[in-house]
Amino acid sequence: MHTDMTTTTFTLENHRVIHTLGVVRGIVVRSRSVFGTIGASLQTIVGGNITLYTDLCEKTREEAYEIMMAHAERRGANAVVGVRYDATEIAKGVTEVLCYGTAVVVEPLETEYER
Repeated sequence: MHTDMTTTTFTLENHRVIHTLGVVRGIVVRSRSVFGTIGASLQTIVGGNITLYTDLCEKTREEAYEIMMAHAERRGANAVVGVRYDATEIAKGVTEVLCYGTAVVVEPLETEYER
């Protein structure tokens, strides 16, 4: 499945949903390492973007997204609509990141040139 077949909306441009397969999700639980926490603490002294945390967040979201996409493919979807992210701190320094959406089967709409 291509990443251009996902959207935060509930429709895909130039496509129609022909079958809804249900909710799909990807969950990642990650903790900060001691070294990452120390490095990020040093970055806060200087100010600005705390790149160690930014990189960790981006990697975690990407991993949750990929797990969701694999779940959608196993269900037989060729697209995912209504994609969302959620994050919850489970314990001090331990965060769950959830990526979820609705798995669907879509087909292209006819264009004026195909009629």
